[in-house]
Amino acid sequence: MNPNHYADMLAAVQSFHDQHRLRESGGEDLPYRVALMAEELGEISACITKGKSSSALAEECADLLILLIGTAIAAELDLSAAFWEKIAKLKTRHSRMVDGRVRVSEFKS
Repeated sequence: MNPNHYADMLAAVQSFHDQHRLRESGGEDLPYRVALMAEELGEISACITKGKSSSALAEECADLLILLIGTAIAAELDLSAAFWEKIAKLKTRHSRMVDGRVRVSEFKS
């Protein structure tokens, strides 16, 4: 693990936000960002369902990652800390087969 990679991505996305003045022009509005992320999920889905290339899928996933990092900037979240806290929780959970696929969840009764 190299913790500097996220810092580099965060700086690049912050630079993009600054370049386009997203904070001042509504580009960091959280409901707007949710809509953009939903749009990117649709594009990821289209890549998969239409059999597009892995490079096209990677590009759409990168778009979503950039939006997620930008949302963390907009909401002033420490996404890196949140990631490591969440992965620690996930590691304590059990898996279960649901409809023929593995699922890892809290499985509350």
